[in-house]
Amino acid sequence: MMRDRILSGGLDEMAESGSVIDSCGSGVAWPAVIGGALAATSLASLLFVLGTGLGLASVSPWPHTGASATTVTVMTGVWLIVLHWLTSGVGGYLTGRLRIKWTGLHTHEVFFRDTANGFLSWAVASLIGAALVASTTAFVISGTAAVANGPATSAPSAYLVDRLFRTDHQTPSDTIAGDKAQTRQIVLNGLMAGEIPATDKVYLARLVSTQTGITQDQAGQRVDQMIADEKVAESKVQQVADAARKTGATLAIFTGLAMLIGAFIACVSAAIGGQQRDTY
Repeated sequence: MMRDRILSGGLDEMAESGSVIDSCGSGVAWPAVIGGALAATSLASLLFVLGTGLGLASVSPWPHTGASATTVTVMTGVWLIVLHWLTSGVGGYLTGRLRIKWTGLHTHEVFFRDTANGFLSWAVASLIGAALVASTTAFVISGTAAVANGPATSAPSAYLVDRLFRTDHQTPSDTIAGDKAQTRQIVLNGLMAGEIPATDKVYLARLVSTQTGITQDQAGQRVDQMIADEKVAESKVQQVADAARKTGATLAIFTGLAMLIGAFIACVSAAIGGQQRDTY
């Protein structure tokens, strides 16, 4: 009984002095959270533009000059890590430092709330950043997919087909145009199937022989050479698409790890900012 009276009296004195916080109030300081998120997003935009400029300055369209693709990928990954860590630290620290001081709360509760507010600041900044780059990411992905699917969904180049029907004598344009269109369809079907049937090769050789006046054997050699050149071109495009896929995967992993550690940095920075706020 005596203990209950003492505790009740102590709580009444604290309530009269205004040092007890209403337990129904929210522990989320949204003004500080949004302010920290906006600061982090603005700093991220600045560093992103700066990193883009430095990246463009390190590459060159001329062969054997400038940084290699591997170097650019590593530099980009490191820059993304620095960007996320720095912006998360600044946003979290501002969130913890700008919040009004809580009184009448246990230090552990204050630490938890500061940490939670720092995490929310990082989350809001991440959502804003994701919304800003969503259109760019969709454009890059669609472009990569178009490159990757190009050889399987497009006919052979006009140059290869024109070279196939080269001749020294005059040929009716309407006839050879139809043969070229038919040749593209045959080669396209063979590339999609993985191999051009022998009957189609013989038929193509007959078309070439008729239009150009060369022998059937010479026409067959032309057909084989065109198919080989087309496969080489297809392989090069696939290599470029695969390199782009690997680069995108590497950067995605770097970004994910950087964001994960950035969330931790934002929480710690908010706790540090809150501690300095209460101290000073």
